[in-house]
Amino acid sequence: MSGSTRRPCHTALRHAFSLALGVAALFAQAAGKESCPLLVASGNPEYPPFLWRDPADDKRLIGANAELMQKLSEAIGIPISVRYVGPWGRVQEETRQGNVDLIAGAFFTLPRLEYMDYFQPPIHTTRTVIWTQSSRSIDYRKWADLKPLKGLTVINNSFGEAFDRYAQRNLQIDKVASVESALKMLGLARADYVIYEEAPGLAYAAKLNVKGLKAASVPISNEDLFLTMSHRSACNTGSLRGKIAQVMHRFREEKVMEGLVEKYIQLWRNSPR
Repeated sequence: MSGSTRRPCHTALRHAFSLALGVAALFAQAAGKESCPLLVASGNPEYPPFLWRDPADDKRLIGANAELMQKLSEAIGIPISVRYVGPWGRVQEETRQGNVDLIAGAFFTLPRLEYMDYFQPPIHTTRTVIWTQSSRSIDYRKWADLKPLKGLTVINNSFGEAFDRYAQRNLQIDKVASVESALKMLGLARADYVIYEEAPGLAYAAKLNVKGLKAASVPISNEDLFLTMSHRSACNTGSLRGKIAQVMHRFREEKVMEGLVEKYIQLWRNSPR
């Protein structure tokens, strides 16, 4: 067979091979889109100005972190639904199981590394304090000052790896289901102090009309608040984690969160009590 009769066959084979590659690429692209059609995010629902339940739809969370997730959604091209799935302890369990893809605001602890990845940089830095009755004189300057006292905090809350370890070994801290319960119990003198973040604590004390409380001037800790992703999330791929991390770096450089926190502090203050 002459060379002139072979060339058309080779050309046809090349066209067929190119077509096959193109079809495979289209299927791969479609599969990639279908593998992560939606990200479900949640977080601590008692955490204004960062997150709280939407009065107009109690299945949704609103706040600074919720709006940050919507901005992230626009940047990565994947819808993010910020949902109320239960109290903070339940949120962490749902994330462990992979039913929640993202936690929009969690402190770093070693145990949490077992079931979720942390994105750098952090969303925000928060200040955790002890709350006491104004009528009581408790001179708090260091963690050891809490040893003879009885404290309260919320189930599954963390206040930094170092303090968590110290508290477990040295302090008497009972855990309750909600910050509302903790502050009310403190107001009734059923504990000496409550440990909670400063901004959310102030917000809740005002909303619950719990008077006569004060925050110590020396913080328990100053901790970074992170965006995290469940290890069991179907969307947890290196490619998507890279995209999210890049966007979070851009948000940090543009100081997006600073503006959102101020916006939602005002919204919380003006919301119906």
